[in-house]
Amino acid sequence: MLIVAGVALLWTTGVFGRLSYLELIKHGEYLARAQRQQQRTIEITPKRGVIYDRNMRALAMSVPVKSAFAVPVEIADESLAARLLSGVLGVPQDVLETRMASSRSFVWISRKLPPEKVEAIEGLNLKGIYFQDENQRFYPKRDLAAHVLGFVDPDEKGLAGIEYQLDSQIRGKSEKIVVMADARQRWFDGGKAQRERGANVVLTLDEKIQYIAQRELHAAIEKTHAMAGSVVVMNPNTGEILAMANWPRFNPNVASEVPAESRMNRAVSALYEPGSTFKLITLAAAFDQDITRPNEVFDCENGAIYIAGHRIRDHKPFGLLNVAGILAQSSDVGAIKIAVRLGAQRFYEYIRAFGFGAPTGVDLPGESKGLLHRLENWSAISIGSVSMGQEIGVTPIQLITAVSAIANGGLLIKPLVVQQIKRGEQVLPTPAALSEAEPRRVIRPETAATLRRLMEGVVLNGTGTLARLDGWTAAGKTGSAQKIDPVTGRYSPTQLIASFTGFAPISNPAVSILVSLDSPVGLREGGQVAAPVFKRIAEQVLSYLGIPRDVPLNPRLMQAAYRRQIAGEATTLEDFSPADFSGQPDAPPVASNQAEPEPKSHAPEVTMAADEGGDISLPDFSGKTMREVTEICLRLGLEPLLVGSNLAVEQRPQAGTQVRRGAKVTVQFGTPPPAKPAKAHARFKH
Repeated sequence: MLIVAGVALLWTTGVFGRLSYLELIKHGEYLARAQRQQQRTIEITPKRGVIYDRNMRALAMSVPVKSAFAVPVEIADESLAARLLSGVLGVPQDVLETRMASSRSFVWISRKLPPEKVEAIEGLNLKGIYFQDENQRFYPKRDLAAHVLGFVDPDEKGLAGIEYQLDSQIRGKSEKIVVMADARQRWFDGGKAQRERGANVVLTLDEKIQYIAQRELHAAIEKTHAMAGSVVVMNPNTGEILAMANWPRFNPNVASEVPAESRMNRAVSALYEPGSTFKLITLAAAFDQDITRPNEVFDCENGAIYIAGHRIRDHKPFGLLNVAGILAQSSDVGAIKIAVRLGAQRFYEYIRAFGFGAPTGVDLPGESKGLLHRLENWSAISIGSVSMGQEIGVTPIQLITAVSAIANGGLLIKPLVVQQIKRGEQVLPTPAALSEAEPRRVIRPETAATLRRLMEGVVLNGTGTLARLDGWTAAGKTGSAQKIDPVTGRYSPTQLIASFTGFAPISNPAVSILVSLDSPVGLREGGQVAAPVFKRIAEQVLSYLGIPRDVPLNPRLMQAAYRRQIAGEATTLEDFSPADFSGQPDAPPVASNQAEPEPKSHAPEVTMAADEGGDISLPDFSGKTMREVTEICLRLGLEPLLVGSNLAVEQRPQAGTQVRRGAKVTVQFGTPPPAKPAKAHARFKH
């Protein structure tokens, strides 16, 4: 018994000693080894917030997808598994084998797979291959506003546009999940960390106005064969950007497959000499300083002037022109004479006051500050060059901001694209709110009014007659700036930046629009190629916004619209498919002496997609409101011309007529005729 008791004591002492050693001394080491064997913490992409347009139509969202990962220690034949997966994923077998060899516990095989590939991998029934839920950024409207929205990398980090500018708010916090293994090394999702969703962003863009801008820019590029272009539509009274279109375009869903040049937001980054559009700044400074007046006459020297021994020639010879004529005919000599009288110092101060040579502060990344030499670096001829838009570099956003100041009465307002940032019920401060930039007066209201009248003359009887609108007054300025030839270092006679910038209506501007085309082929001047684009965009946007017409339509123009069909000019964007055009726009009420009837509860359904080819059968617009007609035309890719108010009573072409996409449809509105009473049955005397 003593021997047995002694052996038991020694055995018990050994066991407890060993347990004490393992549980007390080696506890930390074995716990770490167990965790390495049994669980993996994987960081997955967070769910980003939704980006909406001003009417809460989704432009960017995150959707759930599956990613495949492997636990190589569980795979019996890695070579066979790699070969089978290679056939499904399209990834070379040796690449997959290298990935599996990099770790024995966890490796990503392929992330964010489409459903069909997930199904195919599941069908292989491979041991050691698992799936994990992740999020993928999706842009339902494809290239619509792509340069404003930007794009993300595979880890859902913003790389451009709003996605980059507001990445910290939209992205939220990183998400981690714990993947665990049981005793048989079967892996399963062991739980998810607390997830904080990213904030939603509401932009100032309007999806439909953006579509109009992109469609018309695309049509202009196809017609002129320009290498690049930009269109910006802005509310001049608030600085809100309603549309920002650029060419080349790209699809942010596959951003990595397009060159960097196509992803560049030219509206805020591209630098160019503004040419004659900059004469607006020259005249604004001159009128504000009271050194000239619209009817003062200048001798334009038959198209040539000498400054510091350098001869500067006009685009055509002019003799005597008053200041209004100098702007309307875009005389370089006349602009130079006005600038010389103004003086370099005062001219430079006004250029800076209008925001040139500094970023506008728009809430988009990559904005260029432009190019403006310091006054002490100006040469003897600089005042002449700058007055006609040379020797200075601007961006489209800078120029339209300056023109908007003329439109709104002389206030320079910082442009913005972010309207609201919201996380749950919490409203976060926007970049505009954080900057607290107040509108700044740059010219007197009287100066702005004078310029608006002169800019109207450019459209009515100057170089911008092709920008004249059907039904609204408009003001603007053309520009045809020569580009520097990289070979000779001199201005090219054939490579131009053709542009037009203006606003409408004149009495109460609702939109300001800039159109810029880089190196058009054939017709190259701004009044020839950019002004018509301004006209088409402005007419559609003003109709869509419900802005009352302030000019009666010319009957001849109406008859021409009835008969015109656009042949051979397909203006549909091939890579755009509107996902939802059912929202109602926030349009102001149409002015009318008659009470507008109660609108119908919903717009009629139109099944044709915006990018569908073939002829269009015109629907019957009778009895529909202006808003309903506008929405139907936008869906079908037609250009509506709305006349009058109340309900639709007549249309040209007639309902059922086959027209091509892009054709104009004129709809007359008024009070429908009362229904004729049924005739009473005659009574005959017996």
